Amino acid sequence: MIAERSGTSNREPCCGARRGAGEMQSVRQGNSEVWNFRKHLRMVGSRRIKAQTFADRRGKSFSRSWSDPTPVKPDSLHDPRDSGDLQSSCGTLDEGVCDDTLDWEEERELERVACEGDDFIPPKIMLISSKVPKAEYIPNIIRRDDPSVIPILYDHEHATFDDILEEIEKKLTTYRRGCKIWKMLIFCQGGPGHLYLLKNKVATFAKVEKEEDMSQFWRRLSRFMSKVNPDPNLIHIMGCYVLGNPNGEKLFQKLKNLMRPYSVTFESPLELSAQGKEMIEMYFDFRLFRLWKTRQHSKLFDYDDLV
Repeated sequence: MIAERSGTSNREPCCGARRGAGEMQSVRQGNSEVWNFRKHLRMVGSRRIKAQTFADRRGKSFSRSWSDPTPVKPDSLHDPRDSGDLQSSCGTLDEGVCDDTLDWEEERELERVACEGDDFIPPKIMLISSKVPKAEYIPNIIRRDDPSVIPILYDHEHATFDDILEEIEKKLTTYRRGCKIWKMLIFCQGGPGHLYLLKNKVATFAKVEKEEDMSQFWRRLSRFMSKVNPDPNLIHIMGCYVLGNPNGEKLFQKLKNLMRPYSVTFESPLELSAQGKEMIEMYFDFRLFRLWKTRQHSKLFDYDDLV
């Protein structure tokens, strides 16, 4: 009986069985690759709730992770201009942002030297809000054949503008020190005339002009845009149709003004249009994007399909 079982197990499988086994192995390998990719992409600004006493938190306040809440001085509660968020907007990053020791041409030359070489591909930053349904799967559907697509998934509820800017700086430095953004995709919720960037931070023409922290975000973001790009640097808006009313065009014009003297243009094409398809193919595997889109609002989302 043992011999018979052994003989049966050693029989050569038919072609169909071999092909099926090969396909299953390929799927498992694909799943492993995708899972490893997701595992290493942390969500920017996410907060892990831990049971800490006040003394523990106070003791660790000066050695905290950058994603921990920023302590606020008691006397600053009386003056909104001294709030932690506004202070952070003029914090460590602004030390470099406000440094005018290098003029435009010198900075441009530094960028040009940093990006020399035939192997250099200008980076394309992809900023993804966790508010987008099934946002956690988006990094799995980007173009695998284009290493210049750099996804950044951020926590809509807890991330700050500082968190986002710091992560952009880290990603650019990792990609190639000294390089800047040529193309950028902001994938977030919104609608005609507005962008829902962060919790309680809706970018409209009026609010961008009135709220200092929001206007500072766009000014500081401009410092990451390229000076050597012969064309205007491009920022795509996806996940909402901002140009659905005249206020959308006003918003884009206001953002362009805030980002001067850097040359930046904004586009928010409809996904079903020819321009929208071109935008999608610039950042995503089009087949996987369509699959993700059809199941974006489904509760029966099958992760294995995104391979």
